[in-house]
Amino acid sequence: MPRPSNYDKSPFVPVAAGDECAAGWDAIVARLTGARMLCIECYPGAQVEEIAAALKKRLQPSAIFCASQAYKPAAVVRAMLAPYLGDDRVFGRMNGLTIEDWFDTAALDRMRCELKKASAQGTTVVIGSGASLIAPQCDVLVYADMARWEIQKRYRSFEMGNLGLDNPEGSVAEKYKCGFFAEWRAADRLKKQLLPRAGFLLDTNQANAPRMIRGASFRDALAKVATRPFRVVPYFDPGPWGGHWMETVCDLPKDVPNHAWGFDCVPEENSLLLGYGEERVEVPAIDLVFMQPRELLGEAAHARFGTEFPIRFDLLDTMGGGNLSLQVHPLTEYIQDKFGMHYTQDESYYLLDAKPGAIVYLGLREGIDPAALECDLRVTEAGEVEFPADRYVNQFPARRHDHFLIPAGTIHCSGKDSMVLEISATPYIFTFKLWDWGRVGLDGEPRPLHLDHGLANIQWDRTTKWVQDNLVNVAQPASDADGWREEKTGLHEREFIETRRHWFTGVAQHDTHGGVNVLNLVQGVEAIVESPTGAFEPFIIHYAETFIVPAAVGKYTVRPHGEAIGTECATIKAFVRTEPFA
Repeated sequence: MPRPSNYDKSPFVPVAAGDECAAGWDAIVARLTGARMLCIECYPGAQVEEIAAALKKRLQPSAIFCASQAYKPAAVVRAMLAPYLGDDRVFGRMNGLTIEDWFDTAALDRMRCELKKASAQGTTVVIGSGASLIAPQCDVLVYADMARWEIQKRYRSFEMGNLGLDNPEGSVAEKYKCGFFAEWRAADRLKKQLLPRAGFLLDTNQANAPRMIRGASFRDALAKVATRPFRVVPYFDPGPWGGHWMETVCDLPKDVPNHAWGFDCVPEENSLLLGYGEERVEVPAIDLVFMQPRELLGEAAHARFGTEFPIRFDLLDTMGGGNLSLQVHPLTEYIQDKFGMHYTQDESYYLLDAKPGAIVYLGLREGIDPAALECDLRVTEAGEVEFPADRYVNQFPARRHDHFLIPAGTIHCSGKDSMVLEISATPYIFTFKLWDWGRVGLDGEPRPLHLDHGLANIQWDRTTKWVQDNLVNVAQPASDADGWREEKTGLHEREFIETRRHWFTGVAQHDTHGGVNVLNLVQGVEAIVESPTGAFEPFIIHYAETFIVPAAVGKYTVRPHGEAIGTECATIKAFVRTEPFA
C-alpha cells in the first residue's frame, strides 16, 4: 500500500523579501498612481472586468479604454480562425496568427486617436489583450498574466470563452482547441516582446486576490530560478479510466470520482510559484522558458527547440481504474504536414507501481492482418461490437520499475492497476485514440476516436519480437561507484530523450553537461539535491515528485535525506540527447 503523503503540492522558489510584492488592489494601485497613461496588457483569460473595476474605484482615471472594443466582430474572428481550427473536436493546425489579427484596423486606429485626446485631459488606462498595441507609448506597462491550467478551469466553469468569440457557454473542447492552436500562440508571441520591458508583472490567477511585482524583480527572479533545481506547481485531473493511487501518495482531496492525470512537468500549462517573504506570486512556468531559454535548456536544446520545453513528465493513475485508450502517436512527418508541429510525441512508460497481473499493451502481435484490424476498428467505431484488442496487440506484464519505450507510430496503452510515470516529448494532445473500451467521458459523451489518423501512423512491422528486442527495456549498467550506481534505461534510438536511473544509498553524482535535466524520485521517502560548490541552496524532494535542473547548474548531487537515510533511493532522469545513439 502507498505510504502516507509528504508530497508537496505547492512548491515555491524563494526569491526576494516580502516588500517586493504588492498584495491586494489597494497596495497594487498605490504603486501605479502617478502614471499619465497606464497600459494593462492581459494574457487571454485575465479578468479584465475585475482589473478595470479596481482601477476605476481607486485610481479614478479620466478614461478607461478596453482593447476588446476594437476587436473584429465575433463572426469575423470565427471565420479568421476556421482554416486553422477546422471541424475536428480535438485537432487544429499551428499558424502564425498574432494578437493584432483580432483587431479591426479602422477601430484600432480610432481608439488610438481617442486615447491620444483623452490622455491630454488626465490619467488614462488601456486594458485587455492587445492593449499594448493601442498604447505603445504608455508611461507604465503592466503585464497581467495567467497560467493555462487556471484558464482551463475557467473554461470548464463557463466563466470565460475565447478571445473575441463571446463563447463562454461553448464546449470545453472547443475552447481548449481554440486556445491551444490559436489565441495562446498569438498571445505568447506578444508576451515574448513585452516581458523583457514590462514595468510590472500582475498575477491574476486567483480572482480578487491579485499580486504584483516590479518587472525588474520578476526578471531577476526568473534569472535566479534558472540557476538552481526547482519544481513547478503540479495539478491533477480526473478521467474515465482514472484510479486512486495519487489520492494517497499526493494527498489529494476525494472530491472527484478519481484522479487520472498528475501533471508535474508541463511548463506550458503548469505554474511557477515565486516566494517573496510570506507572499507567493504565481506565474506561468512557460515564462521561465521564454525569458531564460539558454540557461534553462542549454545551447544545444535551445538551438533545436527554441523557447519550447521539450521534455514532459506526468503521472497516469489506473490503480483501481481502467485501461487507457488504445492509441498511437503521429510520426514526425505526419505531425509536421497535418498539424504544423515541429516534432512529435515520442514517449515511454516508467512503472512507479503496479498490482499483480498489471499489463501494458505494446506493439502488434506477430502475423496479424492489417486489413482485418482496420475492419474490426471500423465496426467498433460504429458501436456494433467491442474491439478484440487481445487478438491484435501484445500484452506485457508490468511490474514496478519496468520501463517501456514508445516511439511514435507504436500502438500502445497502459492497462488497469498501474501507476505510470510517462516520460515524453511535449506535443501532448496528439493522441490518436483507436479504441476506448466502449466507455464515455466524464461528461457522459463518447470520447472522440481518430481512426483515419491512427491507421495512417501505425507501424505495422513493430510486432512481438521487435517490441521485445527494442521497446521492453532491460536496464544496462552505465557506471558504478561507492554508494550509487547508474543504469541506462532508454529511450529508443528514434527518440531524442535519453533516460538514466540512479540507485543510491550515498551521494549520487550528476552533471547537466550543458543540457536541462528532468528527474523524478521513483524510490525513497525523501532526498536532497545539493551543489558541490554551494552554488544553490539545498533542495529537498519527496517520493514521486518531479523536479527540473537547469542546464546552467552543471554538477549537482542527490542523496537520501530524513527518513530515507540508510535506505536505497532511486531517481529516473531524462535529458535531450546531444550525441549519436549508442
